[in-house]
Amino acid sequence: MILQSTTHCPSLYESLGAVCFCVFWAILFLQSGFDKITDRKGNLEWLIGHFSKSFLKGTVPLLLTTLTLFEIATGFVCIAAIVEIVWLKTFSLAQLGATLSAVSLLMLFFGQRIAKDYAGAATIAMYFLAAMVNLGMLCLSL
Repeated sequence: MILQSTTHCPSLYESLGAVCFCVFWAILFLQSGFDKITDRKGNLEWLIGHFSKSFLKGTVPLLLTTLTLFEIATGFVCIAAIVEIVWLKTFSLAQLGATLSAVSLLMLFFGQRIAKDYAGAATIAMYFLAAMVNLGMLCLSL
């Protein structure tokens, strides 16, 4: 009896697609997260005004900190995923990065909808669609 390997070795196209998504998410979330750190005062002032007429108005500093940590973590997971894909030919961290990206985008989408910034929410919905494509691609690659 010949035993067949059940491990999946990703094709060049699967790996390239996963790396491209990881680079995209890393750029998006690290830039956004570091901007929230380097210009916290400006971001906080803008967000306090943005949420002034919502039930979130008293929680803006906590929400900004939470979102910042989530974005930075997402970006670094995506960088680690690139290393994993290139050296180990596996997608575990890419799946985690895509999932964290989707969750981060849902946080942003929720905030935009609560603030009644429907144009901003529509823009985030496009990023979320990309996250869903990314997750679907990774699930099909398993």
